[in-house]
Parts: sequence; C-alpha cells; structure tokens
Amino acid sequence: MKFESVLAEADGFGRYQIALVILLAIPRITLPCHFLLNNFIAAVPSHHCDISALEAESTFENLTMEQRLTVSVPAEEDGTAAFCLMFPEPQFNLLLNSSNGTQVPAVPCQNGWVYDNSTFKSTIATQFDLVCDMKGFTKASATIFFAGVMCGAVFFGVLSDKYGRKKLLLVSYMATIIFAVISALSNTYVMFSVFRFLTGFGITGISIIGIVLNVEWVDIEHRTLVGVIGSVFWTLGNMLLAAFAYLVTDWRMLILTVTSPLVLAVITWWWLPESARWLLANGKIEQAHKSLSKCATVNRRGEFASRIKTETLANVVTVDKEGRSYTYLDLVKTPRMRRLAILTGFVWYGVASTYYGISLNISGFGLNLYLTHFIYSAVELPSKFFIYFSLNKIGRRYSQVGMLILTGTCIVINIITPKSFWTFRTIVAVLGKGLSEASFTTVFLYTTELYPTVVRQNGVGYTSFMARLGASISPLIMLLEDMWKPLPEVVFCSMAILSGVVACFLPETLNSRLPETIEDIEQTRKKSICLSAQDQSAFPLKQVASVEK
Repeated sequence: MKFESVLAEADGFGRYQIALVILLAIPRITLPCHFLLNNFIAAVPSHHCDISALEAESTFENLTMEQRLTVSVPAEEDGTAAFCLMFPEPQFNLLLNSSNGTQVPAVPCQNGWVYDNSTFKSTIATQFDLVCDMKGFTKASATIFFAGVMCGAVFFGVLSDKYGRKKLLLVSYMATIIFAVISALSNTYVMFSVFRFLTGFGITGISIIGIVLNVEWVDIEHRTLVGVIGSVFWTLGNMLLAAFAYLVTDWRMLILTVTSPLVLAVITWWWLPESARWLLANGKIEQAHKSLSKCATVNRRGEFASRIKTETLANVVTVDKEGRSYTYLDLVKTPRMRRLAILTGFVWYGVASTYYGISLNISGFGLNLYLTHFIYSAVELPSKFFIYFSLNKIGRRYSQVGMLILTGTCIVINIITPKSFWTFRTIVAVLGKGLSEASFTTVFLYTTELYPTVVRQNGVGYTSFMARLGASISPLIMLLEDMWKPLPEVVFCSMAILSGVVACFLPETLNSRLPETIEDIEQTRKKSICLSAQDQSAFPLKQVASVEK
C-alpha cells in the first residue's frame, strides 16, 4: 500500500491541511523580508565629502550651502557634487567661472562624508562609511548573507531528514531570531557580517522545511495549489517589506521589525504536526498512526481509525533498513539519482541567480526605491495565477523551461532597447521579474516531487545550496558593470536560458505519486506508481492496495 492511499482515507486536503498551510504562512512571509533586505539596509544615499574643516575659514560665513559645495567639491558631469573627491583648498574662483573646476586637482575625502538622510535615517553604508573605495562592501553584505543561507541548506537538509521536519523548524526559528537581533546591535561591519551570515544560516530551515512539510501532507491533486499558495505568501512578504522599509528608515530597527513575526511563529510551532510520511519512512509507525488519526478527526473522517490499523501502516514503510540514516552521498551513489542531482542543481542555480540578479538591482526606472520594490513584488501575484494553471495543464517540466527562457528573453530585450525608451524597458523588466518568480515557484514544487521521501530534505537542501550559491554570486556579478554596463545583464540572461535548456532533461511529475525510496527513482516506474489523482479516486482503498503491493 502506498502512502497516498492512506492519506486519502484521512482526507488529503481538508481543514487539517488548510490549518497547516496557514500556520506555515507566518514564517514564510518573513523570508523575503530578510532575503531582499539588503535593498534597504545597504542602500547608499547621496553623499559628499565632509567639508567642515574648510568651512572653518572665515570667508565661508556669507556663503550658502550650495556655494560652499561649489568651492569645496568638484562637480560631476551632471552638475552634482562629486561623491568621493574634494579640493584641498577652497576654490573661490569657481563662483565666477565654474568651468575652471575641471582643471583644479582634487583629492579623496579627508574627513569622512556627509549623507543625505531625507530617505534613510541610517543604513549600514552610512553607519560604517561603506562608500567610495569601500562601496563593494554593501554588495558583499548580501553575498555574506546568502553564503550563510547556502551553508544552512546543507545543515538543515541533512538533519531534518534524520531528526524530522518539525524539530529542525523550531531550531530555524530560534536561530534566526537570536542572530538577527545580535546583527541589529552590531557596532562594527565585521560583527554585522558575522551575524548576518548566521542569520542566513538559521533562516534557511524555514525556506526548505516549510515547503516539504506542506507537500508531504497533501494529496496529489492539491500539491500544485499548496505549492503556489506558499509562494503567494512569499510575495505578500515581499510587498510588506516595501511598507516596512518606508515606515522604518533606521537599519537596526528595520531588521528587528522584519524578524518580529517569528516570535509568533515560535508560539504556533506547537500546533504543527510532524510529517506522517517521514514518520513512516523512518519506522515510527505508532506516531504516524496518531498523526494521521488526528488529521482524519479534524477532517471529519472519523472512520479512519477503524479502517486503518497500525499493522496496516507497517506495510507502508518503504525504507531498506529501518533506522538507516541517509546523507547527501545517497544523492550521487546511483546513476539516476546522480543525474537528477546534477540537473536539479544546475536549474536551481540558474533560477536563483536570475531572480536575485533582477531583485537586488531595482534602480534606474525613474521611481523611488520603495515604489519600485513594491511594483516588482506586486507583479509576482498575477504570475502565481498564471503558473498555477500552467503547472496543471502543461506540467512541471515545460512550465519550468518556458518561464526560464522567457525570463532570459525579457533581459535580452532590455539589453538591446535604448534607454530613452524607459517606459517600455520598465514594463519588460517588471514582466521579467514576474516570470523569474514563476520559475522559482515551479522549481520549489518540482524538486519536492522529484526526490524520494528518504532523501527529500537532503535533495531540497542540496538544491537550495546551489540556489544560494547563485544568489550569493549575483551581487558580485552586478559589480561587472564597471567593466561594461550591460555585462551583468548578459550573464543573467545566459544563465536563465541555459538553465531552461537543462530543465528539458528532467522527468515530468504532473499527477505522479511522490517517490518513497531511491529504488523508486532507479527502477523503471510502473504504471501503478504514476496513477493520477483521478485514477486513485476510481479505486477503493483495498483495490489500490492490491495493485501496489
């Protein structure tokens, strides 16, 4: 007997599953607030050299601030004050002839900088003077965070397959709260970087465990719906981030604000169930029966206990050796698992690299930072509805391929379109953002369906590692614009299209039962394993069991 048959008896999508989705929505909303937080806490406001030492000159007394900047700071081509240069001595002749300023030698800022705080009260850039020669450290802070996420994926992937989904989810909640609070109290950039890394490490568990726990509790017919709903909560969190950042302009308070929902998540954690599928796969029959019975009771299937006994569930256990621990090595020991790992790893890298390459570069559209971020987030909502129907109608594989190639196409269009057509460029960029989010929604669901239960969390942990590798490198790729302005876009475009092509070689999982063991992947799948949700409903429980034994 397969687990789906047992789950159908308890109702694979009832009030129990809906409650689970809602409980996991709270931490899910927090995820984008941290993943894209760098857009705001590392923003670099307009600034110029501190000229207070020059202003000590008595001749400055009758000058306006604009005139003081004119004689103290060289002007850029657009007439604005230079960010990183100043004159060693006041150049009063510039008040009469501004063109001579280009012939006056300038020096780097001698006494620090003065920042425009009209938009941000403070950011890490203003707090630690990460400007001019140090400007790369603002991008590096995003890379450091994603490096932590990358390492966390390995940690939580292994341990949640070994010790269970629920326990490690609590570890993730607590670690994120503790490390985020300490990072907000940092008084040096090094301290901030260390604890920002650890925050990323801790929050990974929420990302990779939540989706698996949701999918493992629902039936085949509703897996797509649950996967898309989880992605909708990500988008809502992303939209809320723009509101939080607009209202809280101090970087320390902003970190605390976006972390605070996790306190509620810790409280609601006690009501979360362990994955019954994981319990069965690990030989914990009585606990699984208890969880399934509770599910059946909440879903008003009171006859479950009389029809499904503990002895019946014992036949659902599919591990080779009870108590065996699976590791990442099991992803590459056998041919088809190895092929699956290589393909999914590359696709996840491409999806994340493209998504964060777009999401972490939200300037240049003639709109303020908050509005641009909100628009980029809001456009993800219609993409959710589109991808829901696409996943159900044309399947996971072609949806994944199509979304990635279309994202790359949007980037190509923006590369070749003149900047004077900024309205058209903005529309295409926003469309590309929506498509890239649709590809992320697809890959999360797709991957949980591809890997077997015994190594599912290992598989999602490994692919999440590859995704965060792509995300951590994305901010550094954007620094390539100093060599050639369109170069970052060319890199992201190439990665999106190439990963779309690679996705063509993955198997389709639409209406397929979740594989339980590595043997389900290695052996040619029998027709019974791929029964659709409609096929299952046509068979009584006893008939399905006889087919699958």
